[in-house]
Amino acid sequence: MRRIMLLNPKGGCGKTTLATSLASHYALAGEPVTLVDFDPQGSALDWLDLRPADRPPIHGVAVESEKDEFMLPMAGGYLIMDVPAAIHGKVLKRYVKLAHTVLIPVLPSPIDIRATARSIRDLLLIGRISRQKTQVAVIANRVRENTRVFHTLQRFLESLEIPLVATLRDSQNYIRAAELGLGVFELPPSRVATDVAQWEPLLAWLKGSAAVPK
Repeated sequence: MRRIMLLNPKGGCGKTTLATSLASHYALAGEPVTLVDFDPQGSALDWLDLRPADRPPIHGVAVESEKDEFMLPMAGGYLIMDVPAAIHGKVLKRYVKLAHTVLIPVLPSPIDIRATARSIRDLLLIGRISRQKTQVAVIANRVRENTRVFHTLQRFLESLEIPLVATLRDSQNYIRAAELGLGVFELPPSRVATDVAQWEPLLAWLKGSAAVPK
């Protein structure tokens, strides 16, 4: 099973929105998908409760304790994991051990850039990542191009030693999809063509060898 984790200790960066859209993408492709919600708020599973019965199925799992982590499926399909904010230290290390790939969404604001810099520093100190058993990449999320803060974010991301695999615009389509229990890929194609195109580099990276642990 391919295990992909959305992670950033800074809250409000769009982890759940990205996790649900990624889960819906793989479900649309006919893959078995399990959406794992580590967050006590349960936002990912709330989204799943809204999902129409006629859409491709996604299995939901709530992880409420460390013991629950040993109950996660380990074979076949995709495991998409949405983890809470404000994790660090031993908890961060424990979560990272569960993932093949960690995706870090970051917003174009000075506060988010500083918080992401700290979280990336902590991640790079984890032995599993330094030994390339878990791959890490960054997503620039809710971006408004041609703004000063966006250019600041660009310079910050270019300074990192990990890949920037997507730049996603600030779009109401994500809000609309979340309200319906859908991913952005499941809205009318004419409406989301720009958003879907922005996902293509991320999906290609996840499919390629660079995202697979060595």
